[in-house]
Amino acid sequence: MQETAQNAFGFAHLWASGDLVSHTVAYVLAAMSIASWYLILAKAWDWYRTRRAAKAVAGFWAATSVGEGIEKLRQGGEDSPYAQLAEQANCCNHECESVTGRLASRFDPAEQMERALRQQLMVTQAGMENGLTLLATTGATAPFVGLFGTVWGIYHALVAIGLSGQAALEKVAGPVGEALIMTAAGLAVALPAVFAYNAFTRANRVVLADLDAFAHDLHAFFTVGKPFVANSAQIHPMRARAATEAA
Repeated sequence: MQETAQNAFGFAHLWASGDLVSHTVAYVLAAMSIASWYLILAKAWDWYRTRRAAKAVAGFWAATSVGEGIEKLRQGGEDSPYAQLAEQANCCNHECESVTGRLASRFDPAEQMERALRQQLMVTQAGMENGLTLLATTGATAPFVGLFGTVWGIYHALVAIGLSGQAALEKVAGPVGEALIMTAAGLAVALPAVFAYNAFTRANRVVLADLDAFAHDLHAFFTVGKPFVANSAQIHPMRARAATEAA
């Protein structure tokens, strides 16, 4: 008799007494939970690899050449954003002035370097923010999805009670309590997503600030600390002619 009473308040009884709408709500909450936890684990792993890659920056500046420094950055990970920035800057150092005849050739060499680094930072930022929208959406909507399931369950419980004509406490507590489980399920899905979204947003700000500082260091190194490989007269002949006439 006690086992029967427990089953009347269990999840199995809730699922058996539910209809298509309540089952759909449960499936939606389950899908949102699976997607959010997948993103949480994936983002946590990406953040760990990025922090590990950041430790290789000191080795880059301790290298004897740019190529050796890039190889040390790659040791922190093949997809290291620091290595990608260094490769982009090194590529621009050798090739950005060879685009004579294009709109990009009208930029000063230092401006071309800044443009290349800025574009790489934008690509990195877009990759780091990928998936955060889903976490924010899950955190904002999951409680309301669970609340909808609760309202729908209470409505059907009250209809069943009205049809049976029995409004005793033991008749109301079971269906209403089972319907309230949907609210708890919605909160259980939303809270990890909200916490993870806030944590990853802050972590991304820290990483992007570090990458921005590294990009500024690269820009200073290639434009001030080390001259460009190509001759700027190839890309700005009018400036070269003006300098010759002034001399």
